[in-house]
Amino acid sequence: MEIELPRTSLPLSNNALVVLARRYLKKDELGQVVETPEDMFSRVAKAIAKPDRKYDKNADLKALEQRFYNMMTSFKFMPNSPTLMNAGRVLGQLSACFVLPIEDSIESIFEAVKHTAMIHKSGGGTGFSFSRIRPEGDIVKTTHGVASGPISFMTIFDVATETIKQGGTRRGANMGILRIDHPDIEKFIRCKTQTDRLNNFNISVALSERFMTAVHNGESFPLINPRTGLEVRRLPADQVFSEIVEAAWESGEPGIIFIDRINKYNPTPNLGEIESTNPCGEQPLLPYESCNLGSINLGKFVSKDGTIDFDDLKETIWDAVHFLDNVIDANKFPLKEIERMTKKTRKIGLGVMGFADMLIAMKIPYNSKEAVEVARKVMGFIDEESKMASAELAKKRGNFPAYEGSIYDSKKTPFMRNATTTTIAPTGTISIIAGASSGIEPLFAISYIRKVLDGSELVEAHPQFVKEMKERGLFSTELMERIASSGSIQDFKEIPKELKRIYVTSMDVSPEDHIAIQAAFQEHTDNAVSKTINFPQDASVEDVKKAYILAWKKGLKGLTIYRYGSRPVQVLNLKEKKKEKTREAKEAPNGKIAPRPRPRRTRGITERVRTGCGNLYVTINWDDDDFCEVFAQMGKAGGCAACQIEAETRLISLALRSGVSPKAIIKQLSGIRCPSPSWDEGEQVLSCPDGVAKVLAEAADIEIERQQPNVMNCPDCGATLDFEEGCALCRSCGYSKCS
Repeated sequence: MEIELPRTSLPLSNNALVVLARRYLKKDELGQVVETPEDMFSRVAKAIAKPDRKYDKNADLKALEQRFYNMMTSFKFMPNSPTLMNAGRVLGQLSACFVLPIEDSIESIFEAVKHTAMIHKSGGGTGFSFSRIRPEGDIVKTTHGVASGPISFMTIFDVATETIKQGGTRRGANMGILRIDHPDIEKFIRCKTQTDRLNNFNISVALSERFMTAVHNGESFPLINPRTGLEVRRLPADQVFSEIVEAAWESGEPGIIFIDRINKYNPTPNLGEIESTNPCGEQPLLPYESCNLGSINLGKFVSKDGTIDFDDLKETIWDAVHFLDNVIDANKFPLKEIERMTKKTRKIGLGVMGFADMLIAMKIPYNSKEAVEVARKVMGFIDEESKMASAELAKKRGNFPAYEGSIYDSKKTPFMRNATTTTIAPTGTISIIAGASSGIEPLFAISYIRKVLDGSELVEAHPQFVKEMKERGLFSTELMERIASSGSIQDFKEIPKELKRIYVTSMDVSPEDHIAIQAAFQEHTDNAVSKTINFPQDASVEDVKKAYILAWKKGLKGLTIYRYGSRPVQVLNLKEKKKEKTREAKEAPNGKIAPRPRPRRTRGITERVRTGCGNLYVTINWDDDDFCEVFAQMGKAGGCAACQIEAETRLISLALRSGVSPKAIIKQLSGIRCPSPSWDEGEQVLSCPDGVAKVLAEAADIEIERQQPNVMNCPDCGATLDFEEGCALCRSCGYSKCS
């Protein structure tokens, strides 16, 4: 259904309006937008100002509401998506990320599944550590059986997530973490290389300092049964580390988190150890904790002379901390346990977006020492000012309840309202709304193709680049189209060197420079930093291994890598291996084409295809003339999907017996995409129809050439997907997937 774009006087791009209309603005029962962007920001500002009355009966809510409204409509600050979507509405769930505990019992596991469903229904994402679950094959005393292990239970969470559409606007996302010393760690490392399951999970391995030291020294390390606490065997550390690296090189997963380093900076060790993070890895949390995130748009704080306006930035930081602390009180939490734990620590995560825009405005290349210094300076300022703002709130509202025994208590810091104040989180869709570059990432592309609602295509480019090209008399639509085919400008001779120096994209930046920027931000961030380290398609496994080692040495809390083309959605072209037989269609008495009758006996094959919906069993039969029919059945019977598959294959069979060539049928079916593509025998299956086409092509000896492009396409609108901050993001319609 086409969405009518809302009217607004705000300087919002068409992309931003599409995203707002699809995912954020109120709709009526018919799905029509009934809220303007101004209404949305006003709704959010009013709801988040209201908690001030709890602490000050004479608080001027109208004035505060106006400050919050101005901060958002100037695009200097944006809260996380659930706050924009739900503040001031019935659902009222404002947090993006949660962590749930999982103990080694059926009762705990299925209680966590229930809680996961409740959180996803409300619009949040969930993180889990499966490290406490006994390994596969271990004994189960109560039943005298054997345990199925953590990976099998992850599948249950995955299926539950697939069933629930979050709050009508967001699809569920999970983080699954397993400690490196768990006996099932090797199975876990490879569990997503064949993506026919766990499609709603990001996975990360929790690496200990003991393990990393063993890697460095070429030593073995023990695997510990979590049920008994006893060592079960030892493995060469470098061998297992290489397995992690190879899987990440192949598919982008697993990521890694340095769990001991995370706990070294745990602000409330008195409440327990941190075992897991949220789905994108930037927010380590204790069991039942949630965190409320927001991002400052750094591109808005560069003066005309190319310097940072720290006075304006300070004012926004203080207002943003006030805003995020109020979110905790305005929030309608999905579980009482989460409300209690969140209000004990009152963690907030103030981060940034538009860092690449800031560097461009300052004429500083992203891949330079100057950029690292800017990152260190600006995040140091944000961290320091956010702590001062939090302390000022604490003087009026009190310290967070778990203050005693916290790191602030041990440092004799007398006032602190929030156990953490800074996080660098993904800013996918909110950066589209703000018209900013994502998080701390470099530009994904200088120019790209945007597919609009009517199916036409528009070339869009970075506005400052367009401005500078026009000033030099070098701008042309034809040039922008050529740039859009690659994204980068480095190989274009007609573009001046000074612009090539400043306008670099993610693929122009070396992994070492990516990590240097991440490390600079991590130095001044309480929680962790969401960032993708990009590798070219021809990068070696050893290149990825060096990056992981460098991340450990540089003090990062985790790392996500993406090798270009390692998660391709292939372009399908058909090429016949042999000339097809000429078929003569039979003519009915009325002059129409009539299918030949099905003979009593046929010959055929049945092949299993893994799809995102489950295993599909496809049968191809032929008679003495040629192919005559196709049957297909899902491994799980019944439902609308089964009806659709039956209708599809009946029509295919009718077409085959009417003389339509298999090539023509394959051409129509291949490339049809559903929201859950999968992998089968090293090839991607985009949907059930695409799977049928694959089997028919093999049976007909017609080759489907699968070319490796440089891009993935959005399943909603077909535009190019960016891979950044651990997520796939469509800048055309706002689709995002972080698992």
